[in-house]
Amino acid sequence: MLTVRYDLLALRPGDLVLDLGCGFGRHAFEAARRGGRVVAFDYADAELKEVRNTFEAMAAAGDVTPGALVGTVQGDGTRIPFPDATFDCVIASEVLEHIADDVACLAELTRVLKPGGVLAATVPAEWPEKVCWWLSDEYHAPKVAGGHVRIYSEDELRTKMAAVGLDPARSHREHALHTPYWWLRCAVGPQNDEHPLVQPYKRLLEWDIVKQPWITRTAERVLAPVLGKSLVVYASKP
Repeated sequence: MLTVRYDLLALRPGDLVLDLGCGFGRHAFEAARRGGRVVAFDYADAELKEVRNTFEAMAAAGDVTPGALVGTVQGDGTRIPFPDATFDCVIASEVLEHIADDVACLAELTRVLKPGGVLAATVPAEWPEKVCWWLSDEYHAPKVAGGHVRIYSEDELRTKMAAVGLDPARSHREHALHTPYWWLRCAVGPQNDEHPLVQPYKRLLEWDIVKQPWITRTAERVLAPVLGKSLVVYASKP
């Protein structure tokens, strides 16, 4: 399930890509499939181990070239251990909302991005996120360690990008079908993913991700601008 559009990221074969907050690697894998050389960066070492294992399996199957994964780094997004102007592209998907000093993180991402490079930042969209916060305080900080610490408007994200020297440009919303799922999760308890009302919707989303049938893909395209769970903003470094 991808949130970033790689045509807007302007990824070219051979580009060096930083995937900050990579999680289990969904964007890192796609960047590698498209010919990128990837550095996967995350705070959680267990997830980085899974990323390494998956890249090994993909290389063995011929899905990516050997060496597509340049390395994995466990660390803090406000202190990125790379020189200035290292990366051609940067992805920060669903990570900024977890970081207390998000401007410091954006400044670091800008620092390590090459002039002319593109940063794709995705965050939870404003009003779907507000509903989640209203439904349950177990969805966000301070009650949940590592939970979301803020709700972004698009204007706030663009302003913060501009403040660190980026030029924000295109934006879009994604994952409309996931918004009601998370509202339902928050209504019954965010940790209660075995609830009988949650399980059928979860199976629907899993089916959609695997099969991508025309009916749900059409619904997604129609609903995403209004109901999309994720906001994506692309910004270039002058």
